[in-house]
Amino acid sequence: MARHRSYSITFKRQVVQEYLSGDTFHSLAQRHDITRTLIRILVGKYEAGGLDEDVASAALITDTRRGLPRLSDLSASRLWNWSF
Repeated sequence: MARHRSYSITFKRQVVQEYLSGDTFHSLAQRHDITRTLIRILVGKYEAGGLDEDVASAALITDTRRGLPRLSDLSASRLWNWSF
């Protein structure tokens, strides 16, 4: 069975910064024992502002048990129109 690992915001930013400084997906994947696909996802999230401290903490304030969507799943326009 595949294992599910979670990574800290600090680690994610470190990997992205290493990529932006010139490392390849392949070398980063080997060095950090993660997939190249994950690195691509992290770079995309970083460029979209998704690895900011405020965004990370806001994503934790969700309640899917009561049927409320995750904040990370809502676009900015839908977030303004959402009523609780």
